[in-house]
Amino acid sequence: MSVDPDYRFPAAFHFMRILALDHGSKRIGVAVSDELKLIAQPLEFIPTEPFEGFVARLQQVLADKPCELLLVGLPRNMDGTYGPAADKVREFIDRLKDAVAVPIRTWDERLTSAQANRVLLQGNVRRQERKQKVDAIAAAILLQSFLDSGAGGQT
Repeated sequence: MSVDPDYRFPAAFHFMRILALDHGSKRIGVAVSDELKLIAQPLEFIPTEPFEGFVARLQQVLADKPCELLLVGLPRNMDGTYGPAADKVREFIDRLKDAVAVPIRTWDERLTSAQANRVLLQGNVRRQERKQKVDAIAAAILLQSFLDSGAGGQT
């Protein structure tokens, strides 16, 4: 199979990333997709408080990595119902809508933190380092779940 070096994607086709947030009580994990929306990569965590500081850092991230969608993990109980943690995330999203121009969508985040901790433990990452990395890795797991579902191409 040969590749035409002069091929250009149609004008309507655009490459944009998706940014994912894993909301926690103290920190918010941040992950980003590649421009083809195939692979999620953990970026960092941002302290939740003060909210203004979180928004300022998030806006810097969005300026560095323009995104077409902000994906926020919405916690569910194992039986599929929503509890108090989901209410906190919804309040967070309501505040966030006023601070960013990017569309926001929620995605089921059940067990992402547990999966992230398991990955770090299997990688023999020290406890202090795990605390620094777990939130961003949880956000990457959340985002990869979204991308693998095929929903990432429908933004």
